[in-house]
Amino acid sequence: MNAQHELMPAEEIRREPVVIQANATSLMEVIGRAASDPSTDVTKLERLMDLYERITSRTAEAAYSAALSEMQPELPIIGERGGIKDKYGKVQSTYAKWDDINEAIKPVLARHGFSISFLCGREEGQIIVTGVLRHRDGHKEQTTIHLPLDTSGSKNAVQAVGSSTSYGQRYTARALLNLTSRLAEDRDDDGQGSAPARFITDEQADEIRALVTKAEANIGKFLAVLKAESISDILTKDHARALGILQDRIDAKSRQGAKP
Repeated sequence: MNAQHELMPAEEIRREPVVIQANATSLMEVIGRAASDPSTDVTKLERLMDLYERITSRTAEAAYSAALSEMQPELPIIGERGGIKDKYGKVQSTYAKWDDINEAIKPVLARHGFSISFLCGREEGQIIVTGVLRHRDGHKEQTTIHLPLDTSGSKNAVQAVGSSTSYGQRYTARALLNLTSRLAEDRDDDGQGSAPARFITDEQADEIRALVTKAEANIGKFLAVLKAESISDILTKDHARALGILQDRIDAKSRQGAKP
């Protein structure tokens, strides 16, 4: 994008496309008359055509800049309803899903004459996603991201490609539009939002105590990992994680005991 446009006030940006378009129209009239004159020098005509293309390109870029400047305040903050979990089922980080981003931005883009599309491909085992933001007057901006296949969890080959592609769509769209996101109030976060904390039941606490004994675990370190003062104070959302930690330790002890 032209640096001059970035420094110009929004009102000046909005006026500039009109002026440039008038110049382009006048030049096209000159080209039309020259083309109809048999005595016109072909080289000069080609130069006029090149000049016309530069002017129309600048017109489109100025219109893009003006429309983007007007659209930015209307772009919504996207709710982060997606979550990345560890092997114990605990959400480590959240993100805005592409479906949510697309649904939120499409009406705003349409109002200002924009559309966004993606080119996807593969190269040397990586997924390549290029986001393209187009304006109705012809100018476009694009950005590309190279991603490894997302083989986390139990994804098959097709799911791995789909996950990486969705990631690329999210991040190229955010880069082109300067989108922001935050934790969604309605996110299904397994009790990890702002709701009051709930603790494990007495039966669950007894189960964990039995596993602690079987695993010969250091109770102090175990509780520190879970950020709980006692077994009864373990949060419901951390129950599966607690079981996983203890079971991993029990399995490790069994493997050690099986060695000759």
